Amino acid sequence: MINKKTKFSIWYVFVAVWGVLLLHNLWVQSLQTEQIPYSQFEAYLKEDRIEEVRIGEHYIEGKLKDPAEGQPKQFVTVRVAPDLAEKLGTHQIKFVGEIENTVVHDILSWVLPTLLFFGIWFFLMRRFSQREGMGGGFMAIGKSKAKIYMEKEVKVSFSDVAGVEEAKTELQEVIEFLKTPEKFHRLGGKIPKGILLIGPPGTGKTLLAKAVAGEAGVPFFSISGSEFVEMFVGVGAARVRDLFVQAKEKAPCIIFIDELDALGKARGVGPMGHEEREQTLNQLLVELDGFDTRVGVILMAATNRPEILDPALLRAGRFDRQVLVDRPDKIGRLAILKVHARNIPIEDEAALETIAAMTPGFAGADLANIVNEATLLAVRRDKEKVGISELQEAVERVVAGLEKKNRVLNAKEKERVAHHEVGHALVALAMPGSDVVQKISIIPRGVAALGYTLQLPTEDRFIMTESELKSRIAILLGGRVAEELIYKEVSTGARDDLMKATDIAKSMVKAYGMSGAVGQLSFDQERQPLFLQTGGAHGGGDYSETTAREIDCEIRRFIDEQYGRVRTVLADQEAVLRAAAQELLRKETITGEELKTIASETTAHRDAPVADMTVH
Repeated sequence: MINKKTKFSIWYVFVAVWGVLLLHNLWVQSLQTEQIPYSQFEAYLKEDRIEEVRIGEHYIEGKLKDPAEGQPKQFVTVRVAPDLAEKLGTHQIKFVGEIENTVVHDILSWVLPTLLFFGIWFFLMRRFSQREGMGGGFMAIGKSKAKIYMEKEVKVSFSDVAGVEEAKTELQEVIEFLKTPEKFHRLGGKIPKGILLIGPPGTGKTLLAKAVAGEAGVPFFSISGSEFVEMFVGVGAARVRDLFVQAKEKAPCIIFIDELDALGKARGVGPMGHEEREQTLNQLLVELDGFDTRVGVILMAATNRPEILDPALLRAGRFDRQVLVDRPDKIGRLAILKVHARNIPIEDEAALETIAAMTPGFAGADLANIVNEATLLAVRRDKEKVGISELQEAVERVVAGLEKKNRVLNAKEKERVAHHEVGHALVALAMPGSDVVQKISIIPRGVAALGYTLQLPTEDRFIMTESELKSRIAILLGGRVAEELIYKEVSTGARDDLMKATDIAKSMVKAYGMSGAVGQLSFDQERQPLFLQTGGAHGGGDYSETTAREIDCEIRRFIDEQYGRVRTVLADQEAVLRAAAQELLRKETITGEELKTIASETTAHRDAPVADMTVH
């Protein structure tokens, strides 16, 4: 049922006050006796016809002894100064005093200021309530700001969520509890009070929570952790209380708190605490202890920073079940692509399998973006269906960024970029266990990339060996070495490559224990986010200056070893490097297969006998 609130207007108060004052004035006038001129009063006084009088500050009321016909029994007159009355009486002038009407004066003196004050007050409160997104004005600041989706409003189901089959299996139990709670109560079973969805950004945690509500057919309360914390102390705690009160009234239902780390960060972290946030967290802990899941309220939350949450929040009896929503594998990626492409015409369904194989490590949001970008490309090209070419180009957009065709390079820069990118690709072909080279391009993309070499893995990988990490460093150094080999000097184009290579070498030494000199020790003491990519092992550790020097030397040794390795490979392939760079300059984009063809043809031509070349 929708509660209709009566609209309030300050004009209603103004009209009401005006009406009351007007009625009061008429009522007072109806009770007054006849008003006579003051000169008439003095005439009655001289004739001794006045029986009694009541003298006020400005007026005189009285009664006549024997009023004649047409004369009033009672009278009232306004006093006039005696000296003035005497002068006027000498000349037999009729003179009358006027009773001042104070209604307008009263309105101007206190009614209008009061109305003005309340008008400003209501205006400010209405603006404040609109800014807060509430309908209750200032007194509703402690009300929960959760968006409530009723049973028929939640259109998401498990069929809309793919690639997280293990998480769906875990949450199926919650759906059964919300549908048939008596099945669990029969044996005394209790459903977990809180379910925490953890995983990298974009893997579908919020979508999964909505799907649970949609499958169970119950109301869904959705709110972000940051919406509890306000500038006023105590507001967050009041909103937590109000949220659980509303949820109990709508039970069975699901409360979903997105970005829980904004609210549930460990208390006492940092040089100074945050009183309002800690009060809000304390209230949430109390509410989790105070409600019984038998009423049918399930609390779900999502975060990609579980390592910074308060331990009291994660103990048994509160958020006592953690569900990992991880990046999907190849089968999961294919299922996600099919979900997002089910309303989009695809030329060949096998194209989705190709894209699923090309995108290891992609989250569900990335795959949805790929399908959408491919659709937009097909629309621009006036195609009726989305083909494999659009899907592959969409992958490149997500990986390398948007093409910058208006960024024109001069001939020398373009030639240097071509040799740089071919250097990366040739080293990648020579390194064992490296990812397949898909494309080499000198078309600028993204913010600063003047060219790119696209490598796409053929399978999902979860661990990497020392040799594979060294190969990655070598591939990153391939562009710098190619420039040095061809032009005898280096440029600034390898800045990003050097940063990535250094990060890998740091991680090998400080985190993975792959250095013989440093030993099987880990010096990566920073608390790294579990699901957020923040680069390699950065920052200082708890170790001596001697150890720090050894770490620096080992990092340099790893880089120098791979630099020499790459220089040997490219020096042996210098003819291929030059030929492939010329072909890349001519076409601007070549594939990995074309690079292999150029390499084989150049090698065969170089190794051919002189006699054969003469005959030819």
